[in-house]
Amino acid sequence: MIGHSTADIVWLTVATILVVLMQAGFLCLETGFVRAKNGINVAFKNVADFCISALAFWTVGFGLMFGVSVAGVIGSSGFLFDGSLSGLGESDPDAPWLIAFFFFQVAFCGTATTIVSGAVAERMNFHGYFVISAMLSGVLYPVFGHWAWGGAAGEASTGWLQTMGFIDFAGSTVVHSMGGWMSLACLLVLGPRLGRYAKGSRDIEGHNVPFAALGVFLLWVGWFGFNGGSTLAMTPSVPGILVNTLLGGAAGGVAGILHSWIVRGRPEVSPFLNGVLAGLVAITACCHVVSMPGAVLTGAVGAMVAVACSALLDRLRIDDAVGAEPVHLAAGVWGTLAVALLGRPELWNTGLDFVAQLKVQLLGIAMAGLVGFGGAYPLLRLINRLLPLRVTAEAERIGLNVSEHGASTAMHELLTAMEDHRRSGDFSSAVPVEASTEAGLIALQYNQVADRFRTEV
Repeated sequence: MIGHSTADIVWLTVATILVVLMQAGFLCLETGFVRAKNGINVAFKNVADFCISALAFWTVGFGLMFGVSVAGVIGSSGFLFDGSLSGLGESDPDAPWLIAFFFFQVAFCGTATTIVSGAVAERMNFHGYFVISAMLSGVLYPVFGHWAWGGAAGEASTGWLQTMGFIDFAGSTVVHSMGGWMSLACLLVLGPRLGRYAKGSRDIEGHNVPFAALGVFLLWVGWFGFNGGSTLAMTPSVPGILVNTLLGGAAGGVAGILHSWIVRGRPEVSPFLNGVLAGLVAITACCHVVSMPGAVLTGAVGAMVAVACSALLDRLRIDDAVGAEPVHLAAGVWGTLAVALLGRPELWNTGLDFVAQLKVQLLGIAMAGLVGFGGAYPLLRLINRLLPLRVTAEAERIGLNVSEHGASTAMHELLTAMEDHRRSGDFSSAVPVEASTEAGLIALQYNQVADRFRTEV
């Protein structure tokens, strides 16, 4: 084996499994933050996009991202990956590590893709989501990834941004901001959910916040593999990276609590949970170059940047269902800047001074926006003309569980029966009662009210 021990391969494999666990975290988080009538649809999309991204990345994305570079712009080998980037196949003596590396990168690609599902929740149809998942994982993410990370697979794959000294250790920009830029393009094409910004409206609340909190914990655990595994080997730097990841997330959560406590007079749940995630996103780019106090500051500022972005989106009436833009895009931008602003220059290993490093970090952020948003928005506008990406108003009203998948729930059936009563004015038949469920208890009370109404009439 050339340059990689068995311990390196084991660590990279274990880290990958932790990153895949993040998919479960996203599923729980996003499902908990949407209304019950759309929960099945969001869960479905989270599993489906991992399947789509894995196949798209294996087919073409990995080659574009880590194949032998053409002028630092795009990879040219490794398509339909078979264990090698050089055509040597399993005879390549470093193939075991390269396969583990591919496994790791597939999980990263899936993370970038699934960010979109939360932002566009409750209004995008499945065929549209299928298209954007394939577009992001097969083309947009790999192209920018090659510019910033291509050299991770070998010097022959080095991209032009990496050559200039751009640093994004584990993907604040490459993964999180790219998912955020693509999400923003989708949000502008789709528009807000029905009634979200109507006069007198209030925030749309999630139906299962404890489930969302479980999702945050699963993501946090997975993040140790996300950041720790980005060493691509078991090195002495791994423990420090893991601790910085812990501190960044914790500081983001506490900052979210304190902000809502001071501004709104109570510790609110959503700013806290998204604060944890924003802190984790922010520390992802710089976890290998900041001190522990620097990690705390990075995470706390990341949460505040996310709060400010959320307020800006509401002012602009851009409806992000779960806060993907504040958490992944805004905090990702901050974390990438923190490499230069808070990182220790002796650990950059780029040979650049502070001003030059800051400039190349800004350039990397701008290039991510150019690819992620500039590449996606016109394509989505064109696709939306040919094949509408949004469900109909009626489908959105009844919920995507039923309209997209024919998957009804006890609560939906109860609401449908109550709506039939309202329309017909006939309360002679009782609505069905499903025992031992919240919907059943509501149905029981409703039937008693209907009985009393009939008696009084």
